[in-house]
Amino acid sequence: MTRQHEGGNAKAKDAKRKRVKRPRGMGSVFQRGRKWWIKYKTPAGTWCSETSDSGLKGAAEDLLKQRLREAADGRTPSRIMFEDAAAMLEAHYRANERRSTRDMLGRVKRLREAFGKDRADAITFDRLTRYVAARREVGARPATIRYELAMLGQMLRLARRSGKLATVPDFPTVEVRNARAGFFEHDAFERVVAALPEELRAPVRFAYLTGWRKSEVLRLEWRRVDLNAGIVRLEAGESKSGEGRSCPFAPGSRLAELLGRQRERTTALERSRSQVIPLVFNRDGEPIGSFYKAWSAACHEAGVPGMLFHDLRRTAVRNLERAGVSRSAAMKLTGHKTEAVYQRYAIVAEADLREANAKLAVLYDRLARASATVELQSGGKATEGRG
Repeated sequence: MTRQHEGGNAKAKDAKRKRVKRPRGMGSVFQRGRKWWIKYKTPAGTWCSETSDSGLKGAAEDLLKQRLREAADGRTPSRIMFEDAAAMLEAHYRANERRSTRDMLGRVKRLREAFGKDRADAITFDRLTRYVAARREVGARPATIRYELAMLGQMLRLARRSGKLATVPDFPTVEVRNARAGFFEHDAFERVVAALPEELRAPVRFAYLTGWRKSEVLRLEWRRVDLNAGIVRLEAGESKSGEGRSCPFAPGSRLAELLGRQRERTTALERSRSQVIPLVFNRDGEPIGSFYKAWSAACHEAGVPGMLFHDLRRTAVRNLERAGVSRSAAMKLTGHKTEAVYQRYAIVAEADLREANAKLAVLYDRLARASATVELQSGGKATEGRG
């Protein structure tokens, strides 16, 4: 069937719907601009108007039937707007002191461009599917789109929990196939460190050794470090997951030496400044802010352009796997809450695969020699029997 024929059928069905009349008081459909709207009475006895978001009268008729069925069941459609749900989400983030509040506001700004003037219950699966398609057309990455949908879903669930929204629609699935798989080999890491400014080398080495996130490293305070007991702690609320975490270290280990040197530098700076410096990693006594340009330049000079600071976290996970550390212990050290996320970081390097294949080849050779020996022995016994 051609598109022209399909279009003709849609118009014919729509024209047929126009001839259908409802009894007085059972709602109506009307056109406003290019869109068709509906008007119906709620169980509370009030009249409600709503757009069908379609240029076809038939779509409005179908929506009206749905609303009348809901009214017959005693369900009153929500009047909450997108902006109301967005305000709920922001209040939720601020009440829980979420560190990602600023990022969330940026995502909501993008969603507002598409849904800002809508009622919450007008955000349907079809609308969401069109949103995904529109974002793909402008080059948005699948991971970005999925995160935006996650923000919207959280908004609508908060509205439902507050009793201001009856249902939350199904969300389209956005496949993410470009998950990053970057990690550092040790020699490349050392080249990057050598190319960094002096004040950035210690926090970068700490992240390489522990697998902690950048925000966790840069906000670490001396009150969380016990050099005598050999432990570094993050209290609940100081990590991204909101859970406390500890990282023990042995005397003489690389982490112990790193923190010892950093303590000496900080103490000398405190004496010269006559002030207390709470941060373990600092830039001349002040917090270290963004260092994207310095990091990017160091990676380029080291011959590994495009590497991210977060790749240090993936590297730490891979090194824990290489060292044979149990998965439960490794997750405690790095702060991964779920094994699924941890496995995403447990990247297998090409060198690891080559080593695995070499071990497998040795096993096959051993099995082949054992089989040949058995065959030789069996052949000898058979010869003796025939003699």
